Amino acid sequence: MKEKNKSLIKKLIYCVIFFFTLALVATACSIESKNVNRKEKPNEVVLTLSAYSVVKEALEGEVIPAFQKYWLEEKGEQVTIRQSYGPSGAQARAIVGGLRADIAFLALENDMNLIAEKGLITEPWKERNYGGMVTHSLVAIGVRPGNPMGIQDWSDLTQEGIEVIYPSPRTSGGAMWIINAIYGSALIESETATGEPDSQKALQRLQAIQERVRVMDKSARESMTTFEQGLGHLIVTYENELLLRNREEKLYDIVYPKATIRIENPIAIIDKNVDRKGNREVAEAFLDYLWSEEAQQILATYGFRPVHEEVIKARKDQYVEPELLFSIDYLGGWDEVRKNLFGPHGAWTQIIESKGR
Repeated sequence: MKEKNKSLIKKLIYCVIFFFTLALVATACSIESKNVNRKEKPNEVVLTLSAYSVVKEALEGEVIPAFQKYWLEEKGEQVTIRQSYGPSGAQARAIVGGLRADIAFLALENDMNLIAEKGLITEPWKERNYGGMVTHSLVAIGVRPGNPMGIQDWSDLTQEGIEVIYPSPRTSGGAMWIINAIYGSALIESETATGEPDSQKALQRLQAIQERVRVMDKSARESMTTFEQGLGHLIVTYENELLLRNREEKLYDIVYPKATIRIENPIAIIDKNVDRKGNREVAEAFLDYLWSEEAQQILATYGFRPVHEEVIKARKDQYVEPELLFSIDYLGGWDEVRKNLFGPHGAWTQIIESKGR
């Protein structure tokens, strides 16, 4: 009798262990499912957006709320968009290093290519709408009200006593655009005058302006803050940064150099991450919304130049068109720029190393 009781107790213990194990497995599966789908409450879908700092006000203030309203009406789901902002290069490196962003909205193609080269973007992102670009801008010069230093063009930035503010291209996508604009402006001006671009003049202009730079922050947004705090006679930055500051009242005068570069800002889905999470539908919808006429109008009110044809037509008179406007292709594309300007033996690298900065 005692042996039967012992056997029964053992069976009961085994049953308890078995069902307890099943419960643990079910709980683990449930938790894993929640982690994959990124849903924290019923009828919620979650996106993680990694973006360069300059677009923060436009996205947080109007674009994201408008998309959330649209998705709720269309799908009956609440969209939570987790946002990370910072220097474009730093954002790209964070994604490569493990930041599980679903969408990257960056300052330059070079940073997006870094993510693609690591296999995280598997679809041809440049074959999407507008070549994968979502906004345009220009490199411009911001000066104090009334332009007390009389700045009119790049050559004025080389004057004795002038203090220039712009960020470091080691961390900032905006800074890379700035260096491209300064260097390329001398190339295209010399080509217009003589029929041949003069790389020596371009190098001299870049070196002369670099010698006047007082502070190089990590990002275009940090440089704008530095300028707002009273440092420097002028700032070289995105046109849209200056237009944003002048949105409510005119705080700065904007100087458009005779020659400058057209900035193109890319956006892409991080395919490996969205496929793991299972939120591609809403990620695709967010990109489509950013390219829509409604979103492009919003972005334009924050100073960005739209890519949408109808919005461009409607705002044709809003934007200044410099005499000599060139694109990154004029400099040979990003691969050439990365080597010739920012590589170990590039022009800007050599200038900085010679100054010990």
